[in-house]
Amino acid sequence: MSDTKKIKFKVFRFNKETDYLPHYDTFLMNVKKDELILDVMNRIKWEHDGSFSYRRSCRHGICGSCAVKINGKATLACKDRVYDLVDIFGKELVIEPQDIKRAYKDMVIDKENFWNKYNKVQPYLVANIDEFPKEENIVTCEQHKQLDEADYCIQCGACFYSCPVVEVNPNYTGPAALVKAWRFNSDIRDTASQSRLEDLQTLGSGIWDCVKCNECAEACPKELNPIDKITKLHQQTFEKGLALKNVAVRHAVGFKWSIKKHGILDEGELVRYSEGNIGVMKHIPEAIAMWKKDKITMPWNMPKSKNLDEIKKLIDSCSTAKF
Repeated sequence: MSDTKKIKFKVFRFNKETDYLPHYDTFLMNVKKDELILDVMNRIKWEHDGSFSYRRSCRHGICGSCAVKINGKATLACKDRVYDLVDIFGKELVIEPQDIKRAYKDMVIDKENFWNKYNKVQPYLVANIDEFPKEENIVTCEQHKQLDEADYCIQCGACFYSCPVVEVNPNYTGPAALVKAWRFNSDIRDTASQSRLEDLQTLGSGIWDCVKCNECAEACPKELNPIDKITKLHQQTFEKGLALKNVAVRHAVGFKWSIKKHGILDEGELVRYSEGNIGVMKHIPEAIAMWKKDKITMPWNMPKSKNLDEIKKLIDSCSTAKF
């Protein structure tokens, strides 16, 4: 039995200084079962084309330098085995940079947009520290747990370049920066949590523009679940009384109100609650189309959950902030 598989690799190629359009080079390679994508990229450079360019450093999933996409799936090249990806995608693997539009040289991209947004959230501890302390500033294990592993983020950009909101909205802060905002907002030593939250309330760029699609959680190689951290920033906004009276906040409040009233989500009423009676008029064509396909229920026919009393108790018991 052969200990190798012949795999076809289609590799994105582009040089911003000389090329007008990108193209793909194809390589047929015999790959061993323990080889990683990074091993394949090394072999392409060393055995086939020395001009092939990519970033790499630690080879241990710590630095985040080798982040790429395989058949559209974000990954660290030093993390995924080729055989595992073949089981998912078949024997043709497409290796592309994190963002084709920002490609500079093959897998190397210009990450200026990522770092600019990352730096805007004050990704560092802000505290009045005695220059000559007489005792340690102890953080207990319970207090450290509040960080929820957000300090494990390696800034690889996998979540950022997998986020569909980032794709269509150049102003959106993005999940990586928001994870870092939570990391320091949940640190008891930090004194800038309120200013960070205030800066993240702006519609179009802040925490309310996350669409909860889960793509960032799927992409994160450290399994940090950025959506959960963004949701905690929502909660912290309410806890500190910083929520603005805009459509996004009303949508969040309306979601809770609807579940507490019915035990299930009343999507039609949620739109009215969020955008008002006048705002809901522009959605009438979509509402009619959804109603025809039984995707929406009219308010007068809205059912209630059989476990509504239990749901109300759960909502009351887990709510830590006044909406």
